[in-house]
Amino acid sequence: MTTPLVLNIKDTLPDDGFTGTLVGRAWLPPTDTTPGGPAVVVLRADGVFDISDVAPTMSSLLEHDDPVATVRNAAGRWIGSLESILAGAPASVGDTGSDTKAHLLAPCDLQVIKAAGVTFAGSLIERVIEEQTKGDPAGAAQIRAKIQALVGDSLASIRPDSTEARELKALLIAQGMWSQYLEVGIGPDAEVFTKAPVLSALGTGTEIGLHPKSEWNNPEPEVVLAINSRGEVLGATLGNDVNLRDFEGRSALLLGKAKDNNGSTAIGPFLRLFDESFSIDHVRQAEIGLRVEGDDGFVLVGTSSMNQITRDPLDLVAQTIGAIHQYPDGAMLFLGTLFAPVEDRDAPGGGFTHKEGDIVRIATPSLGTLVNRVGRSDRIAPWQFGTRALINNLAQRGLLGKPL
Repeated sequence: MTTPLVLNIKDTLPDDGFTGTLVGRAWLPPTDTTPGGPAVVVLRADGVFDISDVAPTMSSLLEHDDPVATVRNAAGRWIGSLESILAGAPASVGDTGSDTKAHLLAPCDLQVIKAAGVTFAGSLIERVIEEQTKGDPAGAAQIRAKIQALVGDSLASIRPDSTEARELKALLIAQGMWSQYLEVGIGPDAEVFTKAPVLSALGTGTEIGLHPKSEWNNPEPEVVLAINSRGEVLGATLGNDVNLRDFEGRSALLLGKAKDNNGSTAIGPFLRLFDESFSIDHVRQAEIGLRVEGDDGFVLVGTSSMNQITRDPLDLVAQTIGAIHQYPDGAMLFLGTLFAPVEDRDAPGGGFTHKEGDIVRIATPSLGTLVNRVGRSDRIAPWQFGTRALINNLAQRGLLGKPL
């Protein structure tokens, strides 16, 4: 029996409802005169409004001098209630959502999708474990105990590139326990990698994908920052940096295969812009909740506390975009996660891994809830709407005459 995937307003919205400036992207169904396509939308108490006339893409909206003012001043075209938009999400396994129904998409389009890794002490230890076990979950408990005995809880209090970090590095090298993950975890340079291609991220209510050969994998609940081409952080949303622990554990050179597969990136449900009600300080204190419900009755609950991150979010932004590397269309940056599940799902010592049909809920009070169902990358709907399709679609809808 497949667990129902149901989206509702109460779970989707932040705890303060429509108080904040909430923008997103929605698929609009075709009309008698225009084809269907993606639109930038604003979520308001009286419905969801298309504001493509002032911003044909989310990337272009974030390039405005004052995106919040742009959104507030845009009357927009009403496309439906939020209830009806959420009801348009995929209803069954393998369904991508009918093109005849409006539904939410990932709230990013032309931005590059980047991710910072190993930014929490807990997940840092788990990356070292994966490396030490060569991706085999059977040896994880033993390695975990060995590392705990050696360093205790000291990693959580060490700031990267500090005197304490350099002393710990010397100790771990002497013990034969130094790792490339420790280098990026407590060294001067953060790990920042490309998580997914432009336009490939999935929104709330869709099926996310796992590589069919993966036997040890997990969700990664994270805050995702929205950054424009000038390096300005303008808002935040939620994301699932779907991770294959066995692939990356076998070799760090398999990171691309572990992180980037069809459906391996989910972002949403919307983007909350920074305004008088929400700021980067709210991100710094966010508590990210995770709940996984399986068709087998298994339930996994966890949290990731942003106040335990080892690098400030703005430091990660500075290491991503600036004089050394530019992103003309902006960037979405996953900030990493404290969460790394170790609970056994099946056999003792086997740890946690996903099963097809799992429902994953990632939530925090200020950003609502991102909900997805787990499938296989080779079975879920293939990614077909890329940059060329977007440009053609905008042209057909008469939107290319406006700044993208």
